Amino acid sequence: MQMEMKRIANNKENRMDQVLEEFSKIGIIPVIALKDASDAEPLAKALIDGGLPCAEVTFRTDAAEESIRIMAEKYPQMLVGAGTVLTTEQVDRAVNAGAKFIVSPGINPKVVSYCVKKKIPVMPGCANPSDIELAMELGLDVVKFFPAETNGGLPAIKAMSAPYHKMRFMPTGGINAKNIKSYLDFKKIIACGGSWMVNKDMVKAKDWDGITALTREAVSAMLGFTIRHSGGQFILSGTFIEMMTTHGRGLHGDIAVGVNYVERAVYHLENRGFAFDEASRVYAEDGSLKAVYLKNEIAGFAIHLVQN
Repeated sequence: MQMEMKRIANNKENRMDQVLEEFSKIGIIPVIALKDASDAEPLAKALIDGGLPCAEVTFRTDAAEESIRIMAEKYPQMLVGAGTVLTTEQVDRAVNAGAKFIVSPGINPKVVSYCVKKKIPVMPGCANPSDIELAMELGLDVVKFFPAETNGGLPAIKAMSAPYHKMRFMPTGGINAKNIKSYLDFKKIIACGGSWMVNKDMVKAKDWDGITALTREAVSAMLGFTIRHSGGQFILSGTFIEMMTTHGRGLHGDIAVGVNYVERAVYHLENRGFAFDEASRVYAEDGSLKAVYLKNEIAGFAIHLVQN
């Protein structure tokens, strides 16, 4: 009996770690508010098709609980959670509907303690050192920084990271395609919450293709794909050509694709059906992935991702 209870507890701990790890790989967490639960399924599909299999469904509307249930049931591969959770009763409703994480705009000790006790991943909103110290006292090492831009944005997060070096952040509020890279470049930020790709007017108009396009643009802006070099017996890179004495990978040669975050790019490309040569992984001194080859050639070229 004790062994079984320990196994269940460990599984719950692992689920918490898994959610946070997936957050980090996804990079952008769409924050959505639905007034009509019938929009949940097509919106979820639009996000998945656009490359973001994740959603924080805010409890600001009566349709939230049912929307979470629909998304979780129709797309079990999607990481669906509840946002703007203010009470333990809402926690129960969200989790019973299929939510895998809880997010709140502020730090309510009762709600956080309830989630921690039940091993439910929870990220309360924090905006100052006092909030962060309370979160640490409650056993958390990841918090939402909200509203991000209003509360000083990235400079504020960097300033608070100095004394609280073990704390990590998910900034939300004012994040968009233009500033997301500056946030994600800071190692203490695991992901950013955003709503620009789920424009409420587009949801109202049921413009799912438009939301898919915006989502793809958001992912592309985050990953920043660029051609770094290409070649076979020579390498063309920027303004120079380098002659090669030996033929490397690829029937016709090698193409290096630069990305802002290699690990995130791997995650997103794997979701699109690409496979990677695990033996080709190269890591930086800090343990981050800095290069990896696709498993299969494309048009006779070996393709590898490298850090921009």
